[in-house]
Order: sequence, then structure tokens, then C-alpha cells
Amino acid sequence: MPYSVKLLLLIFCLVLLGESRKHRRKRWTGQIEMQKTSPILKRSPDITKSPLTKSEQLLRIDDHDFSMRPGFGGPAIPVGVDVQVESLDSISEVDMDFTMTLYLRHYWKDERLSFPSTNNQSMTFDGRLVKKIWVPDMFFVHSKRSFIHDTTTDNVMLRVQPDGKVLYSLRVTVTAMCNMDFSRFPLDTQTCSLEIESYAYTEDDLMLYWKNGNDSLKTDERISLSQFLIQEFHTTTKLAFYSSTGWYNRLYINFTLRRHIFFFLLQTYFPATLMVMLSWVSFWIDRRAVPARVPLGITTVLTMSTIITGVNASMPRVSYIKAVDIYLWVSFVFVFLSVLEYAAVNYLTTVQERKERKLRDKLPCTCAVPQPRQMMMDGTYSDGEVNELGQYVSENGEKQDRMMVQLALGSERNSNRRKSQRYSSMKIDTHAIDKYSRIIFPGAYILFNLIYWSIFS
Repeated sequence: MPYSVKLLLLIFCLVLLGESRKHRRKRWTGQIEMQKTSPILKRSPDITKSPLTKSEQLLRIDDHDFSMRPGFGGPAIPVGVDVQVESLDSISEVDMDFTMTLYLRHYWKDERLSFPSTNNQSMTFDGRLVKKIWVPDMFFVHSKRSFIHDTTTDNVMLRVQPDGKVLYSLRVTVTAMCNMDFSRFPLDTQTCSLEIESYAYTEDDLMLYWKNGNDSLKTDERISLSQFLIQEFHTTTKLAFYSSTGWYNRLYINFTLRRHIFFFLLQTYFPATLMVMLSWVSFWIDRRAVPARVPLGITTVLTMSTIITGVNASMPRVSYIKAVDIYLWVSFVFVFLSVLEYAAVNYLTTVQERKERKLRDKLPCTCAVPQPRQMMMDGTYSDGEVNELGQYVSENGEKQDRMMVQLALGSERNSNRRKSQRYSSMKIDTHAIDKYSRIIFPGAYILFNLIYWSIFS
């Protein structure tokens, strides 16, 4: 190829290269002008794209030892706490505990985390940075189970101010013990506490306090329980002493629960009252109707036993008497006494019939005189029926309850020559037991209810 042709190709390439550079410069300057003139595209620079402004370098994490608390060797570091209760999930009488979900927030100042800022804006991080810095070692006293929620990631938030003030928040569900007193169950009121304390730092190293006093505790207005009415939430602060380690600040979240009584009225008290009233029906049944009165008494006794067993199955095995135990066992005694009442009536009736049978066997036989019909002097017959044969005379006109019957037997043929009378006295009052029971049993049970509800309600 001739030299002149090569020179022309070189010149042509240089011209094309110059034109492309001019075109690029125009595009770049056009984009800059567009960013300046368009407020929508105006943004602050993203410092995360700079390798020199990572969070570790900005907070100088590698320059400090975060295994020690802030101000180590000096006065105790104050750590403020506030809590927002999200839900009160369950109350268990059998296990004597409660389950609560809450947002636990800590506030303190760590000058080691201070950073320069022109606009005084805080920096927010997730749980990955928490493992690299110092945070308070809080735990729940008397807790059985607890965990930090991790859906979709760990529910942990860390916010750092330019001056080193730190907010550390986490979402926790905790199951803690609650010492309950069931002496007035189910008419009881329970007070439970969730206790927060530092595990390692005594009051000389860490001063734990409620950040805004009683206003540090917030609750959701929609919190409700099926068996309890939440009366109040409040906070307290105390010191806890351990003989081997010393004094610690302890924060208390106290809440008072009052039990709803309507459920137990329907499930326990009302059925027990009906069983007692059903046992009174036997007082109006004829005492000779054994197949009617005995099954009625046994059925009410077994039903009361079932009610007592069902109530105790859902309760812890405490060593003292509960209010519901008093009501159920007194009701059981009333039902059992109604069965004993019929046993007494039946026994006295049998004894009475035996005495009458022996009395008839001792009387002389008068063949010519029609024998009086067999009858039981139980006080249910009128005076006319008793003297129907003319051989029975009521003495002193006594009432049917206690009637002295005078039996006189003789022969009409020998009435002019010889009269002999034999007298036998018999007190017939077995019917009075049923009559008095109709008044005594309901009256005593009503009196018991008045005393019971006046004391426990």
C-alpha cells in the first residue's frame, strides 16, 4: 500500500475520534444541566457507595474495645428503659404464669459511637451491628421462656445520634411466673409483674431507670383477655440483692387482672344450685315410693361430684381452700343430707310398721266381731278415718302430728257381762321430718348464699 494512502487513513481515524469525544462531552454536560434544573432528580449523595464511609469506619468501631461498658472505671452509666406492651397473650392458672409480647427500648449514651454530621441526622442499623458494640445485658427475672422475633429478620433496631446517644429496640415475647392467690377464686383479683434487670452490671456500673416514669409504659387499647379484665398497668423500681454479687436495679411492669365471674356462674354456680334444688323434690314425694326417691338422691350426689371434679381439674393443686370449693362442698352437703333425710324417714316408717304388727299379734281373736282393717297410723288420716270402725277413740282431741290412739277390743255378746279394754300408746311423727325439711333446707341454703356472696363478692 502506498504511503499516501496510509496517511489519509490515519487522518480519517483522527477526525472520527475527535468527533466522538465532542459528542460525549455534550451528553455529559447535558445530564449535569438536567440534574441542576430538575428538582425531582436532585438527591443527596449516597455515602454507602464510598468505601471510606462504612458504618464500622464512621463509628470507629475498630478503634475501641466494646467489650467494656461506656465510661468504664467512672460513675455508673444511666440506661433508660421504656416498654410498649403489644399483647397479653395468655394467663395460665395451672402453670401460674402469663405470656406477654412487648417492645423493649433502651436509651444510653456512648461517646465512642459519636460521629461527625453536618445535618445532625441519626443513623439507623439492624441487628447485625448490635453484635459489634456494647449493649445493656437485660434479662427477665423469673421468666420461663422468652425469644426475640425473627420474622422476616431479627426484630432489632439500633439508632445512633451524632453525639453518641443510642436507642436500642427489640420485640420480645416472654413467659414469666406469676404468684397467684386462689383463696377467692373465681371471685379473685390477681396482680402479676414482669421484672427487668441487668445480669452482669451492679448498680455501681449501670443505673437502670424508667425513662419517663410511669409514662414509660404504653399499652395497646385493644388488649383483652377472655377470662380477665385488665384494670391497670403501672411501673415501679426497686433494688435486688444477691449475696454473692451485690445490689442490682430492677424494673417492674405491674398489671392487675380481675376475673370475669359470668362464665363461672353459668358453668359452676348455677348447675350446683339446680342440683341442690332438685334434691328438695324428694321431700314432696310419698315416703313409700322408694324407687322414686332413692335414684333422685343418688343422681344429685353423683352430679355434684362431677361438677367438683371438673372445677378442680382446671386448677393447680393448692393446699388451701378456694371460694368455689366452699360453695360446691356446702352444696354437696345439702344434697347428701337430703339423701340421709329419706333414709331416716324410711327407717322410722319401718320401725312404726313393725310396732303395729306386733300390736296386732298380741290382740285376742274375736271371731264373731269383724276384724278391723289393717291401717297405718302415720298422721295422714283424718279423725273420721281413724274412728271408722268405732273401736278407735282419739284421746284429748290431739292433732294428727302426735295422736294418741286408744285401741279397745271386746266382744259384743259379752259386752253386758264383761268389758275389758287394752290401751296402747304410739307416737306417730315420721311424716313431720319431710314437712319440716321443706322449710329448713331451702331456708338454710338461702341463708348460706346470702353470707357467701356478701363475703366474696
